[in-house]
Amino acid sequence: MRRIMIIGCPGSGKSTFARALSGKTGLPLHYLDMMYWNPDRTTKPKEEFRAALRETVALPEWIIDGNYGSTLELRMEACDTVIFLDYPVEVCIAGVEARRGKPRADMPWVETEPDLEFIEFIRKFNEESRPRVIELLEKYKEKNIIIFKSRQESEDFLRSLS
Repeated sequence: MRRIMIIGCPGSGKSTFARALSGKTGLPLHYLDMMYWNPDRTTKPKEEFRAALRETVALPEWIIDGNYGSTLELRMEACDTVIFLDYPVEVCIAGVEARRGKPRADMPWVETEPDLEFIEFIRKFNEESRPRVIELLEKYKEKNIIIFKSRQESEDFLRSLS
């Protein structure tokens, strides 16, 4: 595992898992949210975001945390390992609620208010976004694909790394 992408529904704990995995492996960690968002909650120009991502995937080693459906295939082509946190929606909504008001290394601002549009995106993730993820996992099945169905499974995996 030298080039790892971590994907999953928002609130699944991708960033927390990515930090722990980076700590265990020593691989450099890159957050898509930090590449995409400005601190004032505006987005960077699309080409600037894509250029930063292309530079990152060209590196010899990395962990990239985030979904961004339009860039999934670019990262899948370049990675050797995909880790998919495939958790129930309720777990993900609880994850978003638990992080509210806390500074995060993966986001350039602190979320202080509930974002109803974001919660709705999470509620629809399994119907609207997950099928594309599954389709790409099947297309790139030669990759090392690890799917966790619970936080316990992902925690056990991290503990198994020495």
